[in-house]
Amino acid sequence: MASTEAIWLTEDGNIKGMSKEMKHGRTAHNMSSSSLRKKSDIALVSKVPYGLVRQLLANFQEVILGTKLSILFPAIPLAIVAELYGFARPWVFALSLLGLTPLAERVSFLTEQIAYYTGPTVGGLLNATCGNATELIIAILALIQHKVDVVKYSLLGSILSNLLLVLGTSLLCGGLANLSNEQKFERKQADVNSLLLLLALLCHMLPLMFRYAVKSDAVAGRATLQLSRASSIVMLVAYFVYIVFQLWTHRQLFEAQEEEDESDDVVSEEPPAIGFCSGFAWLVGMTAVIALLSEYVVATIEDASATWGLSVSFISIILLPIVGNAAEHAGAIIFAFKNKLDITLGVALGSATQIAMFVVPLSVLVAWIIGIRMDLDFNLLETSSLALAIIVTAFTLQDGTSHYMKGLVLLLCYVVIGACFFVSQTPLNTGHLAQ
Repeated sequence: MASTEAIWLTEDGNIKGMSKEMKHGRTAHNMSSSSLRKKSDIALVSKVPYGLVRQLLANFQEVILGTKLSILFPAIPLAIVAELYGFARPWVFALSLLGLTPLAERVSFLTEQIAYYTGPTVGGLLNATCGNATELIIAILALIQHKVDVVKYSLLGSILSNLLLVLGTSLLCGGLANLSNEQKFERKQADVNSLLLLLALLCHMLPLMFRYAVKSDAVAGRATLQLSRASSIVMLVAYFVYIVFQLWTHRQLFEAQEEEDESDDVVSEEPPAIGFCSGFAWLVGMTAVIALLSEYVVATIEDASATWGLSVSFISIILLPIVGNAAEHAGAIIFAFKNKLDITLGVALGSATQIAMFVVPLSVLVAWIIGIRMDLDFNLLETSSLALAIIVTAFTLQDGTSHYMKGLVLLLCYVVIGACFFVSQTPLNTGHLAQ
């Protein structure tokens, strides 16, 4: 039911105040990324006499310079120059990876800006589809190049990174910073995400077990592919219901942290930094740049693997998620320091759920459409790592409280899994046409 509380505009069209519902339109991802933003001083830009030029400069200052990660933006043109002039492929890979880091945070900022004008529901839907835009774009481009294993490794790595590295580091740092206070969080939110992750795990384990249960490789391969596609449709349906659950029917479960800090029904907030059309244009432009850099990453990952002496599985599962999502991860840790674990859990568990229940099954269906064989059989080692990560995380969050020991255990689990893929030298398989 829509809020009836006042939302009024200033003379220049900016939002001056907003209701509880509008404020709650900000997701955990938006709030996490906001911890890395910095206040822009537009005093100099406001003196530009030409209106269009002034607006362009103001937008540039807000979007490009309005983040503490702006120092990494030069990596984007450097990556393009390195690709055009034939520099060493590992350099292209490294520069592209660094360039993706601030872009992921800026996409979160732009979706939040658009949500000021469209309302919290559309903003939440934007975040539900664009929250892991980098992973989705890398997956689709890798599929086009028939690098199915890169898709599986990178998506698995993103889930493991969120569940063990981000959540583990956050709980460890938050526990050490709040030794005198018991850290608590809303367990119902964690339970919902844990249930969805267990459903995703079931959809991964059945194709794996099917391969070992059926003696004929030809029959097993065809049946596994069909089962994976059916499971992917089920996962997407479950994710759609999860979005309805999160944005409409049980919205209060995902807002517990913010309600503690509010005393009035109407909350004074800063107006949107840029207009709707500008925000949409910047979002499209940022997505295009992410697509370009993602293509560079996919095309050069094997060359980087050979030059650095690291397996493609280690680079995809460990390095890609750490660097690509550094901004979001840093924000989650900062809020854990502030004893706001609900936001931290919203970032870590929310991202893991989004990848497992949306990006992975969507990749399977996209592969089906373009004629590539991709199933949910991530092999024994990878699926076992995923299973143990989900189970350990679910046990860690079962009592609604946290301390540094829980974070340390999660972090050490990630170290062991990272060591496992570091010594693994599994050959890279390219996808073939679907039958």
